[in-house]
Amino acid sequence: MPLLNATGISKRFGGTRILDGVDLTVEGGEVVALTGENGAGKTTLLRICAGLVRADAGRITVGGRIGYCPQVPGLFDLLTADDHLVMFGRGAGLGRAESLERGRALLSEFDYPVHERSVTRDLSGGTRQKLNLILGLLSDPALLLLDEPYQGFDRGTYVNFWDHCDRWREEGRAVVVVTHMLAELERADRVIELPAHDATTDAGKGR
Repeated sequence: MPLLNATGISKRFGGTRILDGVDLTVEGGEVVALTGENGAGKTTLLRICAGLVRADAGRITVGGRIGYCPQVPGLFDLLTADDHLVMFGRGAGLGRAESLERGRALLSEFDYPVHERSVTRDLSGGTRQKLNLILGLLSDPALLLLDEPYQGFDRGTYVNFWDHCDRWREEGRAVVVVTHMLAELERADRVIELPAHDATTDAGKGR
């Protein structure tokens, strides 16, 4: 059974068609790059697969725990990294000690200053993005849905991210990465390009 099987996914916002019968199947041990023009629905598709947005039509089955990293960090300005680890860990059913142990190990892997006590409001964009990614990995998910998770990374951390994708593949995880970085597409097992669609709205039809 694939770790992600999405079939016939359609979505409109207002009268604007965002997705129209999209299929996405990802096996364990596979890294899939999701590409397409701005507005093609890449972020919407990931949010639907993560259970954050309801599709208008289609069916999704998931074969394991989901880890989701949004494009824009969902962080709280006045909380520290440790605060985030404990709070998000609790949502994943982890105790405080386990959340901190797992989270600090992940932060170390991505060269985050583990003992940084600053609230996230005072961190650089790249450092905030590292924390955003780690929160998506905290629950040890089988399926990773990553929406341009490397924005703001320096070159070394960016390369490190793709090395982690190789490791996640070896561990049997399923990884979907939304990316515009065409030079790295060879690191993926498959590249799926969402088709561009016209911006015709229901209100504009027949005019």
